[in-house]
Amino acid sequence: MKFNDTPKISGKTMVIRPYELGEDNFGSYVLEKGGEYYTHLNPRQLMDQTCKEYGADLRGRLNGTQHISGVNRKAPIAIDTHSQVFYVPTTSPKSKECTWLCYNHIQYIEKVKPKVTKVHFNNGKEIILDISYSSLNNQLQKTAQYSDMLEKRVRKLQKEIELDLLELQP
Repeated sequence: MKFNDTPKISGKTMVIRPYELGEDNFGSYVLEKGGEYYTHLNPRQLMDQTCKEYGADLRGRLNGTQHISGVNRKAPIAIDTHSQVFYVPTTSPKSKECTWLCYNHIQYIEKVKPKVTKVHFNNGKEIILDISYSSLNNQLQKTAQYSDMLEKRVRKLQKEIELDLLELQP
């Protein structure tokens, strides 16, 4: 078991999953395009740390999603709005059982059993989660909508800034 004491979530990260270190003590299992590792930070701590590296904490990212899209339960977040990297929680982010999936890496999902779904990633990797197909599919649809809304807002703001800059020129 490879432990990473300085984990860094990036666009290469596909999954952040809770991993029980001991009785009621959780760390994370992190699956990336180039490998995997474990860390002593639980998924919520790891996501919060990552969000802070991009200028906001997890609570701020969740509040931003709610403000823009109206989604307030199991809301997806944009880690970095510039590179359009989105993460999807499988349960409430407050839950110790919450797994975070990088939306950008998901190729498709497949129903295994009534409350079990297999996630297929675009690099051929796959994981099985204890979540219903319909619930995860709904999460992915929310993320697609949020991504579209955020992209449109950013483009609109960029155009407004460009117009303002043109007006300032002599």
